[in-house]
Amino acid sequence: MRILLIGNGAREHILAKKIAESPQCEELLVFGNALNPGMESLTSTYHVGDLEDNEAIVAFAEQNGAELAVVGPENPIANGVVDALRAAGISCASPTKKMGQLESSKGFTRDLLKKYGIEGNPSFKVFESEEGMAEFVENLGAFVVKADGLHGGKGVLVQGDHFESAGEGLEAAKKFIDSDGHVVIEEKLVGQEFSLMSFVDGDHVVDMPTIQDHKRSYEGDKGPNTGGMGTYSYPDRLPFLEASDVEAAHQITVKVAKALKEELGEPFVGIMYGGFMVTKTGVRLIEYNARFGDPEAMNALTLLETDLVDILKAQVDGTLDQLDIRFSKKATVCKYVVPEGYPSAPVKNEQIEIGDVPEGVDYYYASVDQREDGLYILGSRSVAFVATGETVEEAEKLAEKAASSVSGPVTHRKDIGTRELIEKRVEMMEALKN
Repeated sequence: MRILLIGNGAREHILAKKIAESPQCEELLVFGNALNPGMESLTSTYHVGDLEDNEAIVAFAEQNGAELAVVGPENPIANGVVDALRAAGISCASPTKKMGQLESSKGFTRDLLKKYGIEGNPSFKVFESEEGMAEFVENLGAFVVKADGLHGGKGVLVQGDHFESAGEGLEAAKKFIDSDGHVVIEEKLVGQEFSLMSFVDGDHVVDMPTIQDHKRSYEGDKGPNTGGMGTYSYPDRLPFLEASDVEAAHQITVKVAKALKEELGEPFVGIMYGGFMVTKTGVRLIEYNARFGDPEAMNALTLLETDLVDILKAQVDGTLDQLDIRFSKKATVCKYVVPEGYPSAPVKNEQIEIGDVPEGVDYYYASVDQREDGLYILGSRSVAFVATGETVEEAEKLAEKAASSVSGPVTHRKDIGTRELIEKRVEMMEALKN
């Protein structure tokens, strides 16, 4: 098959690698908005263009005989690229614009869970104007303000982290109403976050391993939020989760997939990536994304033993239940190397060099540019290093050695995957539940 992959970050780099590994992939076609050197080496047909230009993407797909497409980032999904490709007769293992509302509209998802009686919602309300906001917040206690649209990871503001007083939070909410027309205000949950990504074909849901992301820029979970500084996974579930917690999150995704089909009249095909939190009173849904997480994709796909193309085809055909999807029982740690000053004032257009990377570590290019004289950083997350081991401790040591090999004006979080940081999370949950 000739398979089209849309996007060019580290998430797409590992997707490209897994697709290219399949004996069913005759040729991998890439449409990105920049040239990813790792992805370029996996294909002979790589087009740099505008990821918002559906006509150009469809034209590229048709010219190169694409038979199946998969979309990496959220914006092309929200922009309806899957609808455009399907109209041209090209199958897609990613959701349509309507289905993409699961990610592109926080209010839509909260209302969907409420309408269909699906557990996991916090106390929330969607506002189209500031009328009634102050009263709602007063009764809520600590709260979270969520932009209704896509804001590149900067649309969620948590009291105590991003603003202090209720007044500051209400001012932020008003700005989101101005930009999006809606804003979601909800109670602040207390607990530990985890990611559970699932392959979905509309009727069947197959989960990937549980993974924990680290959004904060600096060690000790300090500093501004980012797209994700790194992630880790255990051979089994994360150590602060019970089996019942994972099952509860799975059931929420199963019910949401069913509700989406009933509500919108078509199956959800693609990845449902639930950001969940385990709290004192059970598992709550923070949000859904309608595509692979970044960096979570690096952990999950590194462990995936089943041919990814088989999975993509089964998603399109509605036959995921007939496929034996397996992940190796190992631990992973992913650490992102980022420009100094990221995310607030990142260094740009400076050269970096990757040193000796130990065996057991793979790396994936993100916001970089390969020029004649070497590799340059462009201002966002630069290179993701993913290590595999029998234990998290083993994987962390390898990932740390690899990330530390990069020379140039870059930094990374040395504490991701360390025993000290993970034990703090376990202790926090034990104290909360007791």
